[in-house]
Amino acid sequence: MDKNPSKTILVVDDEPDIVNLTDKILKLASYNTLTCNNGKEALKIIEDRYSEISLVLLDLMMPGVSGMEVLRTIKSNDMFKHILVILFTVKSFKEDIQKGKEMGADGYITKPFSGKQLLEYVNSVFETH
Repeated sequence: MDKNPSKTILVVDDEPDIVNLTDKILKLASYNTLTCNNGKEALKIIEDRYSEISLVLLDLMMPGVSGMEVLRTIKSNDMFKHILVILFTVKSFKEDIQKGKEMGADGYITKPFSGKQLLEYVNSVFETH
């Protein structure tokens, strides 16, 4: 497994336990992390720190600004287009996966997931993009 400390991942989920667990898993693999609990905060972080963010792990179902709205903003703004987005959610319906892909998501992982699954998937997205 390649460890790349120069890659920063933003973790966005409205469930603090998911954010904390994902943050710990990514830090153990030597990734830099940023975290937040809602879409509005995610957009602010992306706007302020887009040059250092390589990937966003993004929950779809959040109150207020949804994950789909955050994804749409990232993929429609030339300054943010370099940022990879992996949607992660309990929603594993084919329609949601398809909609995410159509909107430009670079990957999709369903919860619950193991630390090993998450790291393998994140690494594979980095390798293929």
